[in-house]
Amino acid sequence: MNTETPRVFIAATRQNDGKTTVSLGLLAAIQNTFKRIGYIKPVGQRFVEIAEHKIDEDTVLMDSVYNLDCPLVDMSPIAVEPDFTRKYLESANYDALAKKINKAFDRVAWEKDFVLCEGSGHAGVGSVFDLSNAQVAKILGAKVVIVTRGGIGKPIDEVALNQALFEKAGVEIIGVIINKVTTDKLDYISDFARRGLKRRGLDLLGAIPHHKILSHPTLRSILEELKAEQLNGAKRLNNLVEDVVVGAMSANNAVQFFKPGILVITPGDREDLILAAAATLSPRCNRNLAGIVLTGNLRPSESVLKVIREMNCPVLLAKADSYEVASKVHDLIIKTRPDDLEKISLIRDLVREHVDVQKILNSI
Repeated sequence: MNTETPRVFIAATRQNDGKTTVSLGLLAAIQNTFKRIGYIKPVGQRFVEIAEHKIDEDTVLMDSVYNLDCPLVDMSPIAVEPDFTRKYLESANYDALAKKINKAFDRVAWEKDFVLCEGSGHAGVGSVFDLSNAQVAKILGAKVVIVTRGGIGKPIDEVALNQALFEKAGVEIIGVIINKVTTDKLDYISDFARRGLKRRGLDLLGAIPHHKILSHPTLRSILEELKAEQLNGAKRLNNLVEDVVVGAMSANNAVQFFKPGILVITPGDREDLILAAAATLSPRCNRNLAGIVLTGNLRPSESVLKVIREMNCPVLLAKADSYEVASKVHDLIIKTRPDDLEKISLIRDLVREHVDVQKILNSI
């Protein structure tokens, strides 16, 4: 396997700590030093079908944003399908999987100055099929940066658990990035987290302040999660949902909640609420309701559908009832998408301003 090309492995202490966010920002920052950058996510768990290949969603994001000039199948060599673990436990094929990762890395690293490797959650994820993040980092010969969530005690406790597994695998940890830090506590947490990590022999590489925009889902992500039907041609599927209102009240009482950034969830037969929401929209204003989800697969009458088609915010029709829709929106895993241009720009700025990228590069 290629041992010459510089590389770093980005891990996290748990799911949704911001590993992909940090990776996205680091790629931009590292390009200031290394112009030709490769990317690989050796083991992916959330994937899409592209040309009959299962490609991890984060790989699609990185390639779309940075045009990495490498086959997607090499940047995402192993997709953990629903029956992947069962098949492995029935007939283990570790050597074949490790060889597949090695060959994929060689192709990704071809004519590249640097390769960023992204893991799949905490150090132990994948242990059941002998490809934990610690084991994959070892296979790749990569040093590790651990991403954890804002705070002091709990994040350092979780880092310690991950540190033990990486060290057992013989993998060196460069340092830790704390993500999603409350803005007004940024200096305080940076100071004391640095002290706590130092006691573990680890460096604090940066603390990234939390911005609500990065935690807000878009209408497009909700449309896909609900497998909903869009009832109008409104193009604003990138609208960010800042809050949710469930329309279980009279139209007169509900109107006070119809504000910019709000997602209204209501049964499809509540035509009074739909018309009341339509009346609050301004045809020339970009700051209207984020959108409306009609539930219960209840399609409004043709006269109301005509109003919906003229509305300048997306209106979706979902099969589930209002409670289930609201629960799914609440539990939605927020993933940055290639068309989230505002989020991507912010991520680049945050990593550039708050992460010691040069320290990472000097450690490789």
